[in-house]
Amino acid sequence: MLGQLAEKDELIQVPPELATHAEPAAPVVELPPIPAVPPSAPHTEIPETIFLDPVADLSIASTVQKPATATQGVRGLLGKLGIKVEPGARERAALDAAESLRRDEEVIRQATWTGPQAILVGNKKGGTGKTPVSLIVGGVLAAVRGGSVAVMEVSDDPGALTFRAEGNPSLGIGELVRDVQKITNAGQLAGYTAPQTSFASVIGTVGRRARLSRDDVVAAAGVIDEFYSIRVMDSGNQPSSSAFEGAVETADALVIPVLNAGDAVLEAVAMIEELRAQGGHAAQLADNAIVIRLTDGRPEHPQVIERVNRIIDGMLVRAVYHVPYDEHIAERGQITLDRLAPATRAAFTAATAGVVQALKSTAR
Repeated sequence: MLGQLAEKDELIQVPPELATHAEPAAPVVELPPIPAVPPSAPHTEIPETIFLDPVADLSIASTVQKPATATQGVRGLLGKLGIKVEPGARERAALDAAESLRRDEEVIRQATWTGPQAILVGNKKGGTGKTPVSLIVGGVLAAVRGGSVAVMEVSDDPGALTFRAEGNPSLGIGELVRDVQKITNAGQLAGYTAPQTSFASVIGTVGRRARLSRDDVVAAAGVIDEFYSIRVMDSGNQPSSSAFEGAVETADALVIPVLNAGDAVLEAVAMIEELRAQGGHAAQLADNAIVIRLTDGRPEHPQVIERVNRIIDGMLVRAVYHVPYDEHIAERGQITLDRLAPATRAAFTAATAGVVQALKSTAR
């Protein structure tokens, strides 16, 4: 009845003036019945199609890239005052160079294979920078990847690898070839190397040794590959030698150093043609080769450079990289990676990233 509310079996008197303003009860609306949903079958396996698309880009896309702001010069001063402005041309160029270096190092660091990889550095012409390129490419690989890189001499006669590398090892490639059947662990093999500050290990000539043969190179490469992920081979000037044959046989990528000089490039072309004439694996190395153009500080005639450009274009190799003049390399002494000029190291890092891409494309 109006004016009374029931609560726990008791009657509560409600003032009449409130009772007269009570809201009418809302009409009851009947909803249609909800159809029953059959229970879904439990998932017993992941569909094969769910991960067909790569998902690694999700983590990259999730990273917020902040726009660059100036930190140098007048623009940088404005930034300190709270006025954010874009970097100037010089600072932008430095930022772009740093980003390129970061990307090249990322390529080198993140590359993986299912077996050891080998890089052959070769040119028929002497004095074109084969040994420095071997040491620096091997050093960049080791520094970026954290080691597990061996640089070995594969020239038939003793070369300059030990002289240009850091350290004074007591054993080298000649002794390794002699003792190769006795080496069963990484500790033993380390005794034949010269550790570098780049974390690479160099195996060169430390004294008189016999001329290397194909079998010597193949045997030494076999034991090195058991304990190192990457092997860089510094070759001699005789592509027709037995040792070079073994180096080609065990190589996965070819690097050709050249100078801006006619003889250096023509000898490189002759080597490429010889490898292509052999067919098979040797021809594949030639087609996928990386050319590294060095500058040794000698005068370079514009007409000669233009002619060299046309010759290199006609080699039809995978890629060509340019390395600027560097006093540390030109000294012809021991090479330490950290003593290279920043521009030189960046150029070699870009070239090494190119070599890594070549290895990835021909992994066997």
